Amino acid sequence: MRSFDHFACIDWSGAATRWQPGIAVAQCEAGSSAPRLIPSPERHWNRSAILDWLLQQAEARRNILIGLDLSIALPFADRQSYFPGWEASPPDAKALWRSVDALSSHDDYLSAQSFLQHPEIARHFRQHRNKGDLFGEGRGRLRKCEYNGQALIEGINPYSCFNLVGAAQVGKSSLTGMRVLHRLNSAIPIWPFDPLPASGPVIVEIYTSIAAQASGVLAKGRSKITDPQLLDTALDRFSSKPHSPLYSRLSDHAADALLTAAWLRTHADQKDYWQPAKLKPEIAKTEGWTFGVV
Repeated sequence: MRSFDHFACIDWSGAATRWQPGIAVAQCEAGSSAPRLIPSPERHWNRSAILDWLLQQAEARRNILIGLDLSIALPFADRQSYFPGWEASPPDAKALWRSVDALSSHDDYLSAQSFLQHPEIARHFRQHRNKGDLFGEGRGRLRKCEYNGQALIEGINPYSCFNLVGAAQVGKSSLTGMRVLHRLNSAIPIWPFDPLPASGPVIVEIYTSIAAQASGVLAKGRSKITDPQLLDTALDRFSSKPHSPLYSRLSDHAADALLTAAWLRTHADQKDYWQPAKLKPEIAKTEGWTFGVV
């Protein structure tokens, strides 16, 4: 396996607003140094600023592993299509990203509301006061790495990206993230869609709850850390020095980013994380995979 010098986690947000306080970026270096938050260039981070930051990593050719806390594609394998019955359904993940960005090109702040208003696409989503006739029953469709991976990890309860209702929904974040991935224009390889390069930056999908559960510090039923001392205990489990105290209250977004950056550093050299047995070529092309699910 190749090595990295830097590790970063971006806790994402799907909010359709100019500023996204829910976005947090943390970084740490190889070794045991404490992860630190990267301050936003303006009032708060937003998706355009994150895109700029990612392009800076690409231009500098930094050996950095970057984890994005979002689902990198929609379910495909269960129906052999993202949107069954629609002849224009994208054939793979990169075409899906292109479609999300194109259909939402007039939406401000890299949001994806227009994509969700497309009459054929809307049929597959559960939205506020509008459940599409093709959404199905129960929690909705899941990707293979979710129902046959994340769901097998104790304390992890994956949600369908087709569900856009409720505090735990992840669909809006994922769709806005796809716009950013498309606009990177292949400047950074994105695993597992692209081959792992010998050097330079790499993006992987991460699920911050996996890092939180792996730390072993959370009580049953909890998935978030907001207590600074508990965060330092969790960081210690990943051979990391304590984080620098923050001047404001420790948000769960900041804690997620700090802890997951340290978790990435600890696990980046695990071969089975890069070559999970359940990750087949078709899945790698259409659905992607969550780093840390084997």
